[in-house]
Amino acid sequence: MSEKTSVALGLFDGVHRGHRKVLELPLKYAENGCQPAVFTFSPQIVLKKSTGADGYIYTDREKLRILENMGFDSVYSPNFSDVCGFSGEEFARDILAGRMNVAVVCCGNDFRFGRNASCGVAELRQLGEKYGFQVHIAEDELLDGEIVSSGRIRKLLAKGDIVQANRLLGDTYAVSAEVETGAALGRTIGFPTANQHFKENQLVPKFGVYKAETEIDGKIYPAMTNIGVKPTVEYGGLPLAETHICGFSGDIYGRFLQVKLLEFIRPEKKFGSVEELKSQIAEDLQKTII
Repeated sequence: MSEKTSVALGLFDGVHRGHRKVLELPLKYAENGCQPAVFTFSPQIVLKKSTGADGYIYTDREKLRILENMGFDSVYSPNFSDVCGFSGEEFARDILAGRMNVAVVCCGNDFRFGRNASCGVAELRQLGEKYGFQVHIAEDELLDGEIVSSGRIRKLLAKGDIVQANRLLGDTYAVSAEVETGAALGRTIGFPTANQHFKENQLVPKFGVYKAETEIDGKIYPAMTNIGVKPTVEYGGLPLAETHICGFSGDIYGRFLQVKLLEFIRPEKKFGSVEELKSQIAEDLQKTII
């Protein structure tokens, strides 16, 4: 980068309230002529987990969307394998001072870097003095007496506590993916749905029905989302989100849709017949549009 930068360092999975304290720091330096930037990694690579609460919260696309909305035009996310062998000094010299041309580096106090995560903020400050950049450490964000963390949010999502998860995120958790074609069962029983699949290794919130909302062409619609594997119809595929959008009847296949989860209504269950399923959906819908 040709101009000096102020860089936030971190994985930023979920971009929660604690992450935002870090991310707000480099944005302040824009007034001093520093370009705000982010150094991060793809959570798919770093977490190396598969299911449940160990999965990552947001895809790269969703994380990038949030960062752009915050004001970051420059996000550097290299392949983890390309830099994981760097020593702490090589990272500071070649990536931060070299490639990113940093004037200011910002991170949380638990940030680790260098081969085998051998370096922390003390080493970062020393390297900053050597290579000519400032280091600013954001204080931990506490909520209900505990540190806000991605791990804490993952556990809340996995048990369906979406209200508390949203508090920690400082935003509303969203299923963000392309709308795909399905078997159209919902349409045949009077409740058409927008179907979205979760990515490989992505955390899937607790299976069940959620009160939700989504924005299409500038209008916000109330919605009801079922997350799970459709046990009544012996689906047999990977977990997905099926969202019935109240008051909308257009064609959104192939479009990228954000469905925000507001409240957990009930767990997913297998019904004895499609008619029983239809009756329960009608009952659930009354709870989601209130």
